[in-house]
Parts: sequence; structure tokens; C-alpha cells
Amino acid sequence: MISDRLFVYGTLMRGFDHPMAQLLSRSADLIGQARCRGRLYLVKHYPGLLLSDDPADVVFGELYRLRAPEELLREFDMYEACGEGFVEPTEYVRQMLAVTCEDCSVSQAWTYLYNWPVAHLPRIASGIFSER
Repeated sequence: MISDRLFVYGTLMRGFDHPMAQLLSRSADLIGQARCRGRLYLVKHYPGLLLSDDPADVVFGELYRLRAPEELLREFDMYEACGEGFVEPTEYVRQMLAVTCEDCSVSQAWTYLYNWPVAHLPRIASGIFSER
């Protein structure tokens, strides 16, 4: 059973006028604001998320319930250029992680983790992409 939850933290969030953000808002139900443990970096005009074990490292985003998870995840894999058919190491990898919702419940959700070196990238210390 494929998970129907997707955690987004960058250009797929509401308020971004991007075709893939529009696809997400049309094809999924917003569960609400959510956060995960990680560090956010500014890659170009978009962010990259790295997981962290430090409780002080928090990234904020939105949690969605995908209505047709298999088809949508295929679309988002293509957009993020990862998965089957893409040359390794891909810039992003899709992985399950624990996200905490506003009501403090914890959910397992797919997200896209940044997979290339970040030594030269500026960190978004707030963990909020819109505050870059």
C-alpha cells in the first residue's frame, strides 16, 4: 500500500504560481501545516531539505493527502527528476519521513530530500522557505 501523504516545503506549497503547485492543489487535500526535523538550504530559486537528528533543526511545510497517490507521485518524481530512468545520484530522492502536524499528531509522509552536497549552499535558518 503506497502512502497517500506528501509533505512539501518549497515551490509546491500554496501561494506559489507554479504548474506543479497548481496540480497539487487540484489533486490533493491540504491536511494542514506540518514540520519535520531537518535543515533547509537555498539551492537556486528552490530549497533542498536534509534530514537532521538535532531537535533544534526544524523545517516547516504543508501536509497533503493525495487523491491518486501512484499517478501523482509519478508526476512529482518526474518534476523532481528522481526515480526510474534518472541518472544517479539524482538531485532529489523521495523518502518517507515523520512529520508533526499542528495538533501534534505524527504522520508518515513522502517528501523529496536533497541529495547533492550542500557545503556551498546558504542555509535557511528559520526552516521556512518563504523567509529565505
